[in-house]
Amino acid sequence: MKTLSLKLDDTVFQETEKVVTKLKKPRNRYINEALLYYNRLQRKRLLARKLDAESKLVHAESLKVLAEFDNLDDYDN
Repeated sequence: MKTLSLKLDDTVFQETEKVVTKLKKPRNRYINEALLYYNRLQRKRLLARKLDAESKLVHAESLKVLAEFDNLDDYDN
C-alpha cells in the first residue's frame, strides 16, 4: 500500500465523516472504495470517448459499405 497525504475541502471531509460513521467503515477503506469506483467510471467515459471518435472516423466508409449492400439486392432481380 502507498501512503498518501490528502487535502480535502471542509465540506467534503465533513460529509465523508458522517457517511463513514453511519456505515461503521474506516475512512481509509471508504476513500479507497470511492476512488476505485471513480476510476472505473472514468475508464468507461474514456473508452466511450475513444469509441465515439473512432466511430466518426469510419462513418463515411460505413455508409459506403451499407450502400453497396443495398445495391446487392439489384443484382438478384
